[in-house]
Amino acid sequence: MYKTVLEMRNIWKSFSGNVVLRDVNFTVRLGEVHGILGENGAGKSTLMKILMGIYSKDSGTLLLDGEEVDIQSPKQALELGISMIHQELNPVLDLSIAENVFLGKEITKYGLVQYKEMQRQALEIIERVGLSVPTKQTMRGLSIAQMQQVEIAKALSWNAKVMIMDEPTASLTEREIDALFHIIRQMTEKGISVIYITHKIEELFRICNRVTVLRNGEYIATEEISETNRDHLISLMVGREIGEIYPKEDVDIGEVVLEVENLSVDNVLSDVSFYARKGEILGVAGLVGAGRSELMETIFGLRTPSSGQIRIHGEPISITSPRTALKNKMAFVTEDRKVTGLNLIAPLRENITLVTVRQFVENLRINKKKETDASNLYIDRLGIKTDSCESQVKDLSGGNQQKVVIAKWLLADPDIIIMDEPTRGIDVGAKRDIYLLMGELVKQGKTIILISSEMPEVLGMSDRLMVLSGGKVMGVLDRNKFEQQKIMDMQFGAVYH
Repeated sequence: MYKTVLEMRNIWKSFSGNVVLRDVNFTVRLGEVHGILGENGAGKSTLMKILMGIYSKDSGTLLLDGEEVDIQSPKQALELGISMIHQELNPVLDLSIAENVFLGKEITKYGLVQYKEMQRQALEIIERVGLSVPTKQTMRGLSIAQMQQVEIAKALSWNAKVMIMDEPTASLTEREIDALFHIIRQMTEKGISVIYITHKIEELFRICNRVTVLRNGEYIATEEISETNRDHLISLMVGREIGEIYPKEDVDIGEVVLEVENLSVDNVLSDVSFYARKGEILGVAGLVGAGRSELMETIFGLRTPSSGQIRIHGEPISITSPRTALKNKMAFVTEDRKVTGLNLIAPLRENITLVTVRQFVENLRINKKKETDASNLYIDRLGIKTDSCESQVKDLSGGNQQKVVIAKWLLADPDIIIMDEPTRGIDVGAKRDIYLLMGELVKQGKTIILISSEMPEVLGMSDRLMVLSGGKVMGVLDRNKFEQQKIMDMQFGAVYH
């Protein structure tokens, strides 16, 4: 028999008359890792915010260890043993590790903060999560993975019974993910339950015991992870069967469009050479620090090479800025859409026409009607879910934001499209939409360079795969020679000839 530590019964929640959770049930067992799966807008975050006291439920019941509770604030949730590690970490960077661990519940005596005692206790806690750094060190000097360990330590300092992890591996390397999973297993062995929210279905099968699927604010099913499979979970998420997850079609591949020869950037890239052809998806794989993004930034004029040559359609090109790249019909869908891809507080219209705004200028003014018509064309073409092209981008889901970034570049009609992590942090339905769009683009004769940290994605969508390690090309594989073990060996520095 399993002991139930948390139960959410018949939870309803509406915003301005719009029902976002409809009679949702969710239970967590003692010491289990319970995944929550669903497309953007499925209600995952809303359900967890109710559990954390950020939102109040309209109706329903919360039970903790069999006792009904009414959680009205995050502090109350913490005091009850419920904590949350958010995807976007928010440490106080100029405070020490110890001060962050005990933030909001500092150890005091006679009204004075006892820093040495906090450091001593913090050291005991961070060692439990595998972090070996001085607790008086400030957070500013830590990596993302180390900051996450501090957040977990902070939750443990509240004697957490239930820990919610929201996309915890989004910014981690494979090695850091393995370390995080080790920490999670140690916690569950001690009776702590973990609620694990992710878009990466593969991770569910590595770490979870059960998974609950939500769709359109409704509870769909809870499955034992040992008794289900990827395709079944996807069909539960989207409400329909998805055949191939990566809809790769055969396309006639033409002449070489882009050639890079002996491209180097001091201390970053060393003699990188490759080519990409018309109608081809060239995948680029490599571990964090391999130089994938830096290579594309150099090709696009965001970095200055120390040597090497770039040719487009056989002609040597000097790309000194993104404007030069754009003139040569190149586009760059950057890795971080929120920082480098979008103006979040601007409307969709202005974001979609950002790169091509000059073509809408008439008599020193922007022709808003033409700009609106062009934006609506791409909103329809890419299936962007929005009320209007005047809606702010920040109000869209991650998948729809990513489609806006792509629309911005497609409006410029590029021949070569660099896509750096184009499906990071978006749900499986939106991923498939982008894969289908990629297929349409190469059918039109576009060339796509796809950078991805997700091995199934680059294997599923690429015609050829270039592997980088330490700023060097380890080899390029044709699709019929894709072998995951070989690719992993190349990522760790093995040269393939």
